[in-house]
Amino acid sequence: MNYGLLVTLVIIYCAIIGYLGYLGYRHTKDSKDYMLAGGEVHPYLMAMAYGSTFISTSAIVGFGGAAGMYGLSMLWLTVFNIFTGVFVAFVFFGKRIRAMSAQLGARTFPELMGKRYNSDFIRKFSAALIAVSMPLYAAAVMIGGARYMQEALQMNFTSALWILAIIVTAYVLFGGLKGIIYTDAFQGTLMFLTMAVIIVLTYIKVGGISASHSFLAGLVSKVPASLAAKGHTGWASMPAFGSEIWWMVISTLVLGVGIGVLAQPQLAVRFMTVKTSRELNRGVLIGGVFILFMTGVAFIVGALSNVYFMEHGGKLALQMVTDPLTKKPNVDLIIPMFISKAFPVGITYIFLLTLLSAAMSTLSGQFHVIATSINYDLFNGEKMDDKTRLRLARIGTIIALVFTMIISLWLPGSIIAIATSIFFGLCAAAFLPMLIGALFWKRATTAGVTIGMIAGSVVYLFSLFFMHAKEASIFGVCKALTGKDVLFSFPWTAIDPLVLGLPVGLIVMYVASTLTKPIDQAHLTHCFEKESAPIA
Repeated sequence: MNYGLLVTLVIIYCAIIGYLGYLGYRHTKDSKDYMLAGGEVHPYLMAMAYGSTFISTSAIVGFGGAAGMYGLSMLWLTVFNIFTGVFVAFVFFGKRIRAMSAQLGARTFPELMGKRYNSDFIRKFSAALIAVSMPLYAAAVMIGGARYMQEALQMNFTSALWILAIIVTAYVLFGGLKGIIYTDAFQGTLMFLTMAVIIVLTYIKVGGISASHSFLAGLVSKVPASLAAKGHTGWASMPAFGSEIWWMVISTLVLGVGIGVLAQPQLAVRFMTVKTSRELNRGVLIGGVFILFMTGVAFIVGALSNVYFMEHGGKLALQMVTDPLTKKPNVDLIIPMFISKAFPVGITYIFLLTLLSAAMSTLSGQFHVIATSINYDLFNGEKMDDKTRLRLARIGTIIALVFTMIISLWLPGSIIAIATSIFFGLCAAAFLPMLIGALFWKRATTAGVTIGMIAGSVVYLFSLFFMHAKEASIFGVCKALTGKDVLFSFPWTAIDPLVLGLPVGLIVMYVASTLTKPIDQAHLTHCFEKESAPIA
């Protein structure tokens, strides 16, 4: 290790982050600044903050590691991320979220939904679900950053977790959303530049584009028998249609995240920070290119790590990260091990700062949303003075950190992509029908949305704990209550809970809304228009 180089880079990085966090602190005068960054954020800052919050260590380390296991089929997630996560999210959802939040004076996602439907229950249920479930996603991000620190710096995993947690909490506590957006934009720029360098160096290491992909395709004969039996057909092709791995890749990883992104509370808040809808149009290209480089590069590098490890040791990526005691691979270590072994120490350290940026940008948004959900939405923060709101928001951040650390230490290996998909899927099942109704269907009723939200959540969680084999085995609820690992056999054990929960939520919301009394539309004046009124 070159401690002199590492310390120098860390000092420079922390100085920049500290200065940007200080700017956020100086400009955070009231709760509107803390929660919405004042409502006048530049489109570049918003797009980079959105992208860097969306793309975390779970995407680079967790899903990159999944690509090391499943191959280039993971690139379909990049397609979904760009189309739904940027284009559809910005152009169709973002404009209406911004407009509706301006008209209703909403500062958080739960408050927006509660005011749209005139329902305190919807607001508090949404806030409670966020506060309870988001620490799981935050834990996935924490683990991703800590795993790389563990591998690159040869340090204890628990120590790495605490270092990461303390750094993130410090600037979220004091900077509010302004500090988060300033630092997110810097971190997103660093992430983009580093990933551009990584993909170039990776292709150089594995012999070029054509040769490396030909080699990767030729590794089909090396697919372990256990994976081949589940549908693995090689790292350059799709899994066998309808197989266990096909369902895992398509329904859990691609659809779970690709659709779930539309209902992410921490991303919806970003749309509320711009002054007019025109800023969202300007952010589409920036966000799309950013997501392409972040996920596309991570998935290609993850798949090509098999080529590198075969050429430098005769092993697949999965075999490189298999625990000799448990005989189980930890795919969360594939990207960290590849970077640390394939590249010079300077690149390893810069990538460390990139992952630190990815973790901090996402965790800051997560902790911020958890904190505001607790103090502002659950405990009626709008009735408090600004000083009290800010103090409780910072207390909520500490609570979020504690829960996240507990979960991070409890979760098993190879969990990053799975934990991320769980949160995205649950948000889609619970919030997406409600959000679609709020933005695009005036006939959606309070009763219909309430029943639909509960139905989608219940079906998703039932499938998660009692049907989907991956998660059921981790949480052990089904085993404890019934003595069985899962209630049903394949394909139910492989179909992601989102595939069941989201349609149920949509159908129930629609049917219940048509059968119940329409809500008063007086407070929704102009809410369904893509107008350009400034944030209230």
